[in-house]
Amino acid sequence: MSQPTSSRSGKLLIVILVVAALGVGAAYWWMQGANRDNGPLRLYGNVDIREVQLAFRQPGRVAELAFDEGDAVSAGARMATLDAQPYQDALAAAEASVQVAQAELTKLRRGLRPQEVTQAREALKRAQAAAVDAERNHQRQSNLLASGASSQRTVDAARAARDQAAAGVESAKAALSLASEGFRKEDIDAAQARLAAAQAAREQAATALADTELLAPSDGTVIARVREAGSMVASQSTIYSLSLDKPVYVRAYVGQPDLGRIAPGMAVRVMSDSSDKAYRGQIGFISPRAEFTPKSVETTDLRTDLVYRLRIVIDAADADAGLRQGMPVTIEADAPASSGAPAGAR
Repeated sequence: MSQPTSSRSGKLLIVILVVAALGVGAAYWWMQGANRDNGPLRLYGNVDIREVQLAFRQPGRVAELAFDEGDAVSAGARMATLDAQPYQDALAAAEASVQVAQAELTKLRRGLRPQEVTQAREALKRAQAAAVDAERNHQRQSNLLASGASSQRTVDAARAARDQAAAGVESAKAALSLASEGFRKEDIDAAQARLAAAQAAREQAATALADTELLAPSDGTVIARVREAGSMVASQSTIYSLSLDKPVYVRAYVGQPDLGRIAPGMAVRVMSDSSDKAYRGQIGFISPRAEFTPKSVETTDLRTDLVYRLRIVIDAADADAGLRQGMPVTIEADAPASSGAPAGAR
């Protein structure tokens, strides 16, 4: 009978020890979770520097490249040029077209020259004098016909000459009116439209000429020189790859349990393995959706595996060459404790 009693006592002791171990472990993990929530939030990410692919808007032959890989450039610096002669010739032709259109419009607005108006007025006087003479000749021939000194044929010829002279007077009057009034309004409007088209073509030619210079959009560092002088390039063909100095971003991820501890605008510290310097920054963007698509039915444990992308903007005064594209960094934020229970207590 003593042996069964001893066996039961041993089993009871083992159960007590297991329960005690589980209690100690639970307390340990609870403390770890509490310490984690009370301390700074630590995240990990990579430096994300913006790059620009620089290209000409116009095709042509590359005349000059002013920078090489690794060179620092300032905003507005002339980095490359195309052979500008074809574009200079096109601009000169467009300028000449504008001058021709302007001259035509000026001529229409001023009307005929004074001498031309005088010619029209004198032509009217000649026509009127010819009409008076033709009328007198017709009257004379009509009187002679009554006395038998003229024939009907002669009278008819005189009448026709009179009518032609009268028509000539009306034609001369109309010509004088046109010369005095000038050109039609519709002709002037058409000339104005031709001038506007010529001016637009000139502006396009000037823009094309300006596009033969490739300027740096901002401060940065050349990371790739794709073409060389003498190369024929099409429009939008990359000439340089430029890494912008500012702004400098950090791409990082935060787990779903810690999502409530951060917010846009929160100040953070960014550290790299290559330097002891702590860069100042702030959270500028938090993705509204999880990076990994969750299952249609998910448990509490699965939900804790979701992460959200966020972007951190490095303070412009702190950003320097110590942060390079793709460099892994550590981010610390003095974030408040999450409102839920510690992760170790779940």
